[in-house]
Formats: sequence, structure tokens, C-alpha cells
Amino acid sequence: MFAAKAAPDDPLPTAKKSPRVEQHTIYQIPLDQRHGKARQLFTLWFGANLNVLTVVTGALATTIFHQSFLSAVVAILVGNLIGTIFMALHAAQGPRLGVPQMVQSRGQFGARGAGFVVVLVAFMYVGYAGTAFVTGGQSVHFLVPSLSADAAILVIAAICLAAAIYGHDVIHFSTRMMAYVSGSALLLAFIWLLFITPVPPQFLTQGSFSPAGFFKMVSMGALWQLGYAPYVSDYSRYLPPDSGPRQAFWACYWGTTLGAVLPMILGAMIGPAVTDGNVVTALGQLAGRNVTFIVMLLLAPGVAVAGAICLYGGSLALITLGHTLAPRWRITHRARIAIASGIFLIALLLSIAGAKNFLPLYSHFNELLLYLMVPWTAVNLIDYYLIRFGDYHVPSFFAADGGVYGHYNFTALACYLVGIVVQIPFIATDFYTGPLARALGGVDLSWMVGIAVVSPVYYFAVRSFQRPLSTAPTEKVSEEY
Repeated sequence: MFAAKAAPDDPLPTAKKSPRVEQHTIYQIPLDQRHGKARQLFTLWFGANLNVLTVVTGALATTIFHQSFLSAVVAILVGNLIGTIFMALHAAQGPRLGVPQMVQSRGQFGARGAGFVVVLVAFMYVGYAGTAFVTGGQSVHFLVPSLSADAAILVIAAICLAAAIYGHDVIHFSTRMMAYVSGSALLLAFIWLLFITPVPPQFLTQGSFSPAGFFKMVSMGALWQLGYAPYVSDYSRYLPPDSGPRQAFWACYWGTTLGAVLPMILGAMIGPAVTDGNVVTALGQLAGRNVTFIVMLLLAPGVAVAGAICLYGGSLALITLGHTLAPRWRITHRARIAIASGIFLIALLLSIAGAKNFLPLYSHFNELLLYLMVPWTAVNLIDYYLIRFGDYHVPSFFAADGGVYGHYNFTALACYLVGIVVQIPFIATDFYTGPLARALGGVDLSWMVGIAVVSPVYYFAVRSFQRPLSTAPTEKVSEEY
């Protein structure tokens, strides 16, 4: 691992603290521009999770999945505690390699082979951005009723785009602020609903434990964290290499676990009052308009930050795809801004069109995404930690011929397909239930099976059939690649 000069404990690398549009895109961050401390990843992911969308996800437990409050809390805890392991392992890759996660995936799948994964991730960004726009728009509409629902969505979407344009450092700063601002809102909501005007007792007892609903909520919690996996290292790639992978892992792990579990529990608590997928209205009915106004006023900016993360990460993913198709393309920050604006427009149209049926659509979107992301995360983590031990030849990520990784790694691609196929019998959704899931009473264990199968299959396939690649130590990559 290369060494780097220790940077000051400051998320902004320049002497001036005024915001500045990020100039870097997908290329490796030079050592003299690395900055920050691993512990800053705690506030990043804690603040990024404190928003209305996380509350919505928790509400799925007691609405769509019909769980009791107690079983909902347990499912939320189990899903997040497990899923965050994989998310944090991805985050620890950023300081060593200094490149976005989708670029690093070329080391497993090949320069062109990674393109399929990048396309999948691009769809994920659009979907997540759309959901952020919807929930943020609901908050803004509640705060300013004179604005139509569509206009409110447009307002929050525009704020998301502005933050995404400024990029990495502004997003880091914004999430740090949200850790305090939105954290205060969450604390107020809990105090009010537990001690001032307690939720009706039946809210905490209605519903019942069912294996199918319980494991679906476990999957939602795990997916919430796995959804960060394709871009979590985008926000750790600026850290100096000597900041330490262990520190990055634990900062991300506890930041995102606490940031997700607490608002999800709030969502499960108010879930029985949710109608038409609008948790803002439900909170207003339970806590009163004045308290809800304050809570939403403090939470709404958090949704904008979450949307900005999606637009920013989506732009890096699509730039990676464009670079795959045109390796000689000389990429600048202007391309990132243009692509982020394009994602903004698509997500805006989808959010306006699907706002009325938001909660069921969001649930189905999450389920489909989980099945497709599981094999990728298994291949990536096994390759990084058990095959190459973090030793990648970064210039090859940007070489026109794929460098030492070539255009395709058929072993990784085959294992990815195996990971999708083995999940099918265990899938349990409204639109399809596999035979083994049916035999298990509708319990969906597909993502667990996917990880359990792909991980050893990929490891032994590489060890048995693939010649080891001669890689050089990670090194600086200029923007000429």
C-alpha cells in the first residue's frame, strides 16, 4: 500500500471553505489531493440515512408486510446489522484504490464485462433518486400546502441537483450537518410519540409475526445497506491511503446502521396510520401539525442530500460506462454535471408519474434490485479480500484494452449469472414465488442463498481455473487515461 501525507481533519481540501465544484470524475484521486479522516465517514452515513425515505422503508414492516411492532423492530435490526457488513467492506476499498466502486469492478469483471453491472447500477440510481424526490416532495408539500405535489417534487429535486453538481465535498459537508439537524428531528419525533401524545396502544400490538413478512423486512433492511455498496467507496476514495481500512469499515458500519435503524423503527411505529404511502400525513395525524411541521422542516433537507448522493453516484456510473464504450474519451467535470442533469430529468418524470402508487412500487423495486445486486457484491468482496488482498493495478482500469484484466472475466460473469439463477427458486414476491419459497411458506431466503453460493463458487473457480494476474502495486493514474 502506498503512503500518503496525513491530511488535516477537514472535509474541504482547499484553504478556502467556500463551496467549489468538484473537478475530479472517475480517475484515481492524486495523493496530494487526498484529505479527511476515516471517522468522518460516520457522520456521512449517519446523516445520509436520516431522512423521510428511511422512515418510509421502516413503515413497510407494519403496512405492506403486516408485522407487529416488536417483530418489525427485530427484523429491521437483523437486516441492517447483516447488510451493513457488506456495505462497510466495500467502503474500506476506497482509501487504498482512490477510484469509484464501479471503476474498481473492472478488476473483477473486465473492462467491458463490468459494463453490465454499471448499467444495472445506473437503473438503481434513477430509481433511488425518484423515490427521494417523491418523499422529499411530500415533505415540502406538507410544509408549504400552497405548492402542488408536483411543484414540491420539483423543488426538492432541484436542490438535489445543485448539491450533486458541487460534488463530493459539499455532499460530505451536507451529510455532516444533517447528522445534527435531522438527528434533532428524529429525537423530537420519538419523544413526542412516546411521551407527549403517545401513539395509540393498538399500533404497537396490531399485526402479527409471520415468517414471510418477517424475512421480507429483514431483506429490506439488508437491501437498504446493500444498495449503498455500488457507491459507498465513492465517498471514501478521497481519504489518504494510511487512514486505514479498519477505521473506514467501522465508521461506515456504525454510522449507517444507527442512521438507518432509528428512522426505520419510527416508520414501523407510525406505519398503521399510513395511507396512500404518505408517512408525512400519518405523522401529522399522530403528532399534530405543529410538531410534524418542525420534524419535516428538519428532515426534508436530508432527503435532498440522499437524492444528491444518487445523482452524483449515477453520474460517475454512467461516465464509467461511457469510458468503457469510448476508452479515449477525455472526461471532465462538465461531463459529470451534464450526466447528473440527465439523471435528474429522468428521475423527476418517473417520480411525478408514480407518486400516487409510491409505496407498493418502491417495495417491488427494492425486491428486484436485491436479487441483481447480491451476486455482484459477493464476487467483488471475495476478489478484493480473499483473491487479490486489495492489490490491483489501477492503470489497467483505464487502459483501452483492459490492461491485465482484459475486456471480460468470464469466470466472474459466469458466477454472477449462477448467483441470479440459484436465487430464483427462493424468490417470494407478489409477481413470482419460487417452488422452494412456496414450500417454506412464502419466506424469501434468496439473497442469503445467493451470497452463500456465489462466494465459495467464485473463490474456488478462480483458484482452480484462472491463472493469477501479475499486478503491480497501486499507483497514481493521471487524467490522461
